[in-house]
Amino acid sequence: MPRQPRLDAPGTLHHVIGRGIEGSKIFRNRVDREDFLGRLAKLCEDKAWSVCAWALLDTHFHLLVRSGNQSLSHSMRRLLTGYVVNFNRRHKRYGHLFQNRYKSILCEEDPYLLELTRYIHLNPLRAGIVKNLKELRFYNWSGHSAIMGKQKRGWQDVGTVLGYFGRRKKRAIAAYENYVREGIERGRRPELVGGGLIRSLGGWSQVLSLRRRGEGMASDERILGSGDFIEQVLSEAEEKTKQMLGWKGRVADLQTLLSMISKKEGVEGQKVRGGDRKGPVVGARKVFCQVAVKRLGYSGAAVARFLGVTTSLVNRYASSEEVGNLDQYL
Repeated sequence: MPRQPRLDAPGTLHHVIGRGIEGSKIFRNRVDREDFLGRLAKLCEDKAWSVCAWALLDTHFHLLVRSGNQSLSHSMRRLLTGYVVNFNRRHKRYGHLFQNRYKSILCEEDPYLLELTRYIHLNPLRAGIVKNLKELRFYNWSGHSAIMGKQKRGWQDVGTVLGYFGRRKKRAIAAYENYVREGIERGRRPELVGGGLIRSLGGWSQVLSLRRRGEGMASDERILGSGDFIEQVLSEAEEKTKQMLGWKGRVADLQTLLSMISKKEGVEGQKVRGGDRKGPVVGARKVFCQVAVKRLGYSGAAVARFLGVTTSLVNRYASSEEVGNLDQYL
């Protein structure tokens, strides 16, 4: 049985769903879809994600991804921000494209990796975009065609899925298609995307608060997995929340944090807040970004405004390898 992943750590499996605002189309033509897939491929090339399954429909998308060297939220910003800018430019429109935030469900790998792969890849058939499994084999805009060997998507993790069906590729592909065929009769499977076990209510602190009050969680959609898996994730989330609260108890605001880190690193705080590129200053700026974002939960945008740098720089520093033990800076 695959090892159960930790919350928001490399190896965590997520089912991600994004929808157009008010049901609007987020993919209008082939150029839009290729743009989106190009960005998806870049995330895989950069080891940010491993993509097991995906499907693009006119008004929404489904992704089944395993996180890599950066957080899911950071990867989603990379995927969606540039796509929206290009989409708006291509179609001469302004404003938001996606409905609120994307939805993400933390999944236990066994048995949900296969269940969700099948569910996601059957979306074009359920939506009537293709008529049958034969047409689905050649449908360009889902990962099913790559697993079937009809499309080349070098960035897609085909091997993990086929590995469940045997070592010989041809037989594994046939067994996989039979597995997908069996899923047609099961219908829409709402339990895989709604009415799951635990769903974020705006953050892990709210989920834990709900749990402590003893209120029902059956309709919560944040986690899909067994009872043991849920308990493990919640336990780790609670520990993370306690750690964050401990940090916040010692640091009142970003200015206080800057003073602490500047003193520890032996640099002037004003130099950290600006474009100074000297080695020690850059090092202190990186530490500041990692502590502020990773430990204290500040957004990249808020930290960028405080430092007078770009949000992309802050996010890059925050997602890079940690500069030693961050606890030493408090």
